[in-house]
Amino acid sequence: MTPERTPGASAQDTILIIDFGSQVTQLIARRVRESGVYCEIVPFHHVEAPDAYGALKGVILSGGPASVVTEDTPRAPDWIFTSDLPVLGICYGQQTMVAQLGGRVETSDHREFGRSDLDVIQESSLFEGVWRTGERDQVWMSHGDRVIELPTGFEVVATSKNAPFAAIADEQRRFFGVQFHPEVVHTPRGSELLRNFTHDVAGCSGSWTMAAFKDGAIQKIQRQVGRGHVVCGLSGGVDSSVVAVLLHEAIGDQLTCVLVDTGVMRTNEVEDVEGLFRDHYNIPLISVDASDLFLAKLQDVTDPEQKRKIIGSTFIDVFDAEAHKITDAKFLAQGTLYPDVIESVSFAGGPSATIKSHHNVGGLPERMKLELVEPLRELFKDEVRALGRELGLPETFVERHPFPGPGLAIRIPGEVTRDKADILRRADRIYLEEIRAAGLYNEIWQAFAVLLPVRTVGVMGDERTYEFVCALRAVTSTDGMTADYYPFTHEFLGRVATRIINEVRGINRVVYDVTSKPPGTIEWE
Repeated sequence: MTPERTPGASAQDTILIIDFGSQVTQLIARRVRESGVYCEIVPFHHVEAPDAYGALKGVILSGGPASVVTEDTPRAPDWIFTSDLPVLGICYGQQTMVAQLGGRVETSDHREFGRSDLDVIQESSLFEGVWRTGERDQVWMSHGDRVIELPTGFEVVATSKNAPFAAIADEQRRFFGVQFHPEVVHTPRGSELLRNFTHDVAGCSGSWTMAAFKDGAIQKIQRQVGRGHVVCGLSGGVDSSVVAVLLHEAIGDQLTCVLVDTGVMRTNEVEDVEGLFRDHYNIPLISVDASDLFLAKLQDVTDPEQKRKIIGSTFIDVFDAEAHKITDAKFLAQGTLYPDVIESVSFAGGPSATIKSHHNVGGLPERMKLELVEPLRELFKDEVRALGRELGLPETFVERHPFPGPGLAIRIPGEVTRDKADILRRADRIYLEEIRAAGLYNEIWQAFAVLLPVRTVGVMGDERTYEFVCALRAVTSTDGMTADYYPFTHEFLGRVATRIINEVRGINRVVYDVTSKPPGTIEWE
C-alpha cells in the first residue's frame, strides 16, 4: 500500500525507494527530495507494478536488518531488474541485488560498524565529481554480511578494509551497489553520490518544488471536499497550523478549527493560536477550555504511557463533542506526515487512523463518522516548514520547536497537577526567552524544561527552601535521527538558572542535561 498521491505528483520525475527495514531509510528520501526530486518509500512487500509510480526514473534499494544468506529474507521484485531502470542498492540493498542476479554473499567474521575508509579503485558514473580513482574518503558502514562474488557484468569500484566489494557497478545496465550508507551525515559526500544517481544516472530534472506541491494539494482538497465542511484540530504546532492555512486557502469558510486547552500546554499557547487564526486569518475557530477535565483525569496517574492514553482519549471525546455541534461537518483534517504513513504501512499493516495533529495516541472512533483529509501525508517535517513559508505562515509558527501531543504532562515525571504545570510553564517560558534573546533558537532542534519528581533543600536569603529541581534540555540535529546536546556557555546557563530560581517559586535548583543520542534511539520528549 502506498500513500495517495497529490495531483501533479505522477507527472514529476519519481524515484522509488524500496524499504527493507533500515532505521535510516527515511534519510534516503530526505536527501533525494532535498535535491528537487520527488520520491516515495514503499515496503518491499507492498511494491506495485512500475506504472503505479507515474514517471518512474529509478529505484533505490535500502538497507535492512535481515541477512541475505538466510532463507525467506526480503527480496526486491523481479521487475526491478528487467525494467531498464537504473538501480542503486545500499547495504542490504546491494547484497540482495547481488544475490538475486547470481552473485554470492556471506556472513563475515569481520563486521564493519561506524566510520570506515573507502578506497576508490576505478572510475564510475556514480562517483563522477565525487571521488576519483586512487582517492580515499570517509564513509559510514553498518554490516555483518558482505559480497564475495559479483554477478556477471559487475566490476569493483571501491573497497574498504573489511568489504572487498564496498562499491560495485554494472555501467551498461546502470546497476550500482554500495556497502556503506550515503544517506547519513557521517558519509560527508553521500548526498553528492545520491544526486549523481538521481540526476545524472537516472536523468531526473530536479524540478520538484514546494510551490508545485501547494498548487496540487489545493486542487486535491477541493476535489475531495467539494462543498462539504471540514473540522481541523489546532494545537499551535507547525503541522496543524500548516494544515489549517492550506485548507483555508483551498476552501475558505468551509473550514472550522477547534482548539482544545488541555491544561498542559505552553505559556500563551491558546492566546497565540487564537490571535493568528481567528484575528489574522479570520478562520472560524472554536476554543474550548477543558483544562479542569484533563487535569482531573490525570490525578494520581504516574505512568507516562497511561498519561498519553488518557490525554488522547479525552481529547477525542472533547473534540468529537465540538465537531457534532457543526451540523454540516463531513471531514476531519489532520496533520499526518509521511513518516507516519511509512511506519503505519511498514509496521502496523495499514494506514494509521490517529489524530496526528495533536496527540499521536488514540484511534479515530467510528462514531465520529468523518472522512479524513490529510494534505501533508507526502511530506517530511522540514518540507512542512517549507510549505508553511510558501503559504505565508509567520516564522514564529514555522520554526517552532517540536512539542509532544501530551504536552507538559510527559515533562512532569510522576503525578501531574495544576500547580506543577504552572511551575513548569513559567520555567520553560524563561528558558525559551533566553534562547531567543541569545539568537540561538533556530540553531537548536528542540529545547524544553522538565520538572523532576525530586525536591532539594536550599538556602535562599535567610530561609531554607524545599522545592523542585528543574532540568533543561536542548539538542541539535541535522536529520532528526541523531541528536547531540547544545553546548551552551556557562554564562548562558548561569543566567537562565538565576532567572528561573528568582522568578519561579517552587524551583530552587536547575541542572542541564548533556545526554547525546546515537542513530535510531532519538527521543524528543
